[in-house]
Amino acid sequence: MLDPEIKEELASYRQSIDNIDAALVHMLAERFRCTKAVGVLKAKHKLPPADPAREEYQIERLRHLAKDANLDPDFAEKFLNFIIKEVIRHHEAIAADRSQPAGSAGTTRSA
Repeated sequence: MLDPEIKEELASYRQSIDNIDAALVHMLAERFRCTKAVGVLKAKHKLPPADPAREEYQIERLRHLAKDANLDPDFAEKFLNFIIKEVIRHHEAIAADRSQPAGSAGTTRSA
């Protein structure tokens, strides 16, 4: 049986983790809302879905932020690479949807 003080401390940490998880989900949703708008803008102006220079800048910046926060920069880079791949996939879908003639039976995807 756990000591009541330890149980309370554990519950407090878990509550903080739950709050952080909720904040992360909301931040990611906002990020994808913004990147969806970027995808629409890129498709409208026939810009490529991927921007390697921007991706490189983002990765380097995130690695620096991770180091400053005592977080493994490799983990941070892997996480951002996952997000970047999802963003590109959505941008490609948006471009494909916009290139279909009016009235086509295309599927609409959201970020």
